Amino acid sequence: MQMWEQPQFLDLPSRDAKPRRRGLTHVLDKGLDLARTEAFVGQCAHLVDIVKIGWGIGYVDSTLPARIRVYREADVSVSLGGTLVEVCAMQDRVLELRDWALSLGVTVMEVSNGLHLLDPQSKSALIRLLSEDFTVAAEVGDKDPSLPVVADKWIEEMERDLEAGATWLVAEGRESGTVGIYSADGGVRADLVESLADRITLERIIFEAPLKAQQTWFIERGGPQVNLGNIAPEDVLPLETLRLGLRADTAVSVAAMITPERALQ
Repeated sequence: MQMWEQPQFLDLPSRDAKPRRRGLTHVLDKGLDLARTEAFVGQCAHLVDIVKIGWGIGYVDSTLPARIRVYREADVSVSLGGTLVEVCAMQDRVLELRDWALSLGVTVMEVSNGLHLLDPQSKSALIRLLSEDFTVAAEVGDKDPSLPVVADKWIEEMERDLEAGATWLVAEGRESGTVGIYSADGGVRADLVESLADRITLERIIFEAPLKAQQTWFIERGGPQVNLGNIAPEDVLPLETLRLGLRADTAVSVAAMITPERALQ
């Protein structure tokens, strides 16, 4: 098969090469079969930084070892879902989880508190333990839309997670894009994002943004190098066109920010 090379005749924003520390595309894998995993990697691996095997799917997926090998051979990091980590913590089985994940080639662990069973000290201890063997992505924000969103509490938790050893911070948005950093109608809580920008290095944050309008908002606010997560496999190519201004939604705004200095800072 002839190797593909991206054409170079357009003036487009620069994108850091993998492995990169900004402009991450973090994909939610809800249980692709092996054939679709191979097809997805064959088409999109150059655009994908982390794939999260969602929720507890990895524990029941008989093809997980083979699928992880496919991802790893394509230089795509694999994460297990935060819910699985929380269940293991609830049952005091974190060490067993660690050993199993290492044996499979998992390199990223998401530490969340969606079940509200971890106090701040317990979450920090879990991050410290897992960061010895994995890159830790610590999720902040509630999955329950009835709970208030308080910027100061988000900032306090993010700072505590970084101090405990987290490499990435994940801003909660869920698969639905209607909680955490979003209102019930999917709109971005811009005041929350700006509060985070005042205190946290936003290149450390992966914003869960499953919907096109949300991806567009963050790219227009933060530039092509913003970190976006919970991206569906079928949306990876469309997202890259948004980042590069190859889609009507961002064509004008991205053209005006070709220089990287316009990125989130």
